[in-house]
Amino acid sequence: MDAQNLYDLSPAIRLMAMGLLLALGPLAWVWLRNKNQPPARRLRVLTLLTLFLTFDLVLFGAFTRLTDSGLGCPDWPGCYGHASPLGAQHPISAAQTALPSGPVTHSKAWVEMIHRYLATGVGVLILTLAVATWMARRAEKQGQNVAEREGSVISLWWPALTLIWVCIQGAFGALTVTMKLFPLIVTLHLLGGLVLLALLQAQAVRYARAQGESLPVPLPPGTWLLLGVAFVLLWLQIALGGWVSTNYAVLACSEFPACQGSWWPAMDFSEGFTFWRALGAGSAGDNISFQALTAIHYVHRLAAYVVFAALLLLAHRLRQIPAMRSHAFWIGGLALWQFATGLSNVVLGWPLVAAVSHTGGAAALVVVLTGAIFSSRSSQCAASASKSKAASL
Repeated sequence: MDAQNLYDLSPAIRLMAMGLLLALGPLAWVWLRNKNQPPARRLRVLTLLTLFLTFDLVLFGAFTRLTDSGLGCPDWPGCYGHASPLGAQHPISAAQTALPSGPVTHSKAWVEMIHRYLATGVGVLILTLAVATWMARRAEKQGQNVAEREGSVISLWWPALTLIWVCIQGAFGALTVTMKLFPLIVTLHLLGGLVLLALLQAQAVRYARAQGESLPVPLPPGTWLLLGVAFVLLWLQIALGGWVSTNYAVLACSEFPACQGSWWPAMDFSEGFTFWRALGAGSAGDNISFQALTAIHYVHRLAAYVVFAALLLLAHRLRQIPAMRSHAFWIGGLALWQFATGLSNVVLGWPLVAAVSHTGGAAALVVVLTGAIFSSRSSQCAASASKSKAASL
């Protein structure tokens, strides 16, 4: 396994063909169901479908990480230079015989490659979305005057940014393998997948507005500020959770609400939050200490209390606004889901179902809060905009 080249691009064309094949089904469904619909409608359906499949990809990525399958194929983008584990049975068998527990086994190789196939398929869908948006915007410009063009909701910037971001995400996926599950890279890869969800959700809301299905909901300034603060806190908490997972620090505290029989256990924050280091390595180059793992876990737990309270308060505030009650329901429900799955990870010894569900809850919160932000605006800003419009008339 050590002699295997980290980058072997020979199967790249076959992998791209596999991604195209996977994407053809969803693309055909979108086309057949919406071929007579306006461009904004088709783009919205394609965006929502891509959002759904990206969400599934994030969950499968968590499954890949949590089953220790991230190095199931030790090179990139293929598996021992092949497009599937079928062509790499001999080197996989040799690696599995040498070390039966992994990281390279036949089952882990398949998990890793399926993750890459799904990622390639999502990449094809995002590329198609960018091209379709460009074509729709070009057709729109040909039939509009200048004022209409300025007010167009078919923007090239969002899909272009999404396409650029998925390329960056692919690069981090490659580094995850070639840098041997380097914790900082794996955490950034997780965050990158959630950024894709946010970008796609923002576009879906814009297209819904274009179809007249929704209008920006004015929120009281305090509620609007709380929404922004909760959104920032959520991302910080997800980053901390990713750091816990990629350092395998979940089991540093196996009881709740105390940790190791104490409300403030022995912790090494300096080593725990030294970001540029290999998996399992301490800041001095030796093995990471248990006190450092405890610090990683406990900071995430303490921050969870703050985020949980902020989300419940936000859900309560949004529930008082009829047009935002569905958002309030989802935010409150997902906050409770995160509490339950996070607690299960601690007291049940990090079961796979709870761990994947915890990642799914975080991803869902990103989608819901992004939707809430792009579906609303501060009532103070709305009033100012109305006054400016009235003055111009």
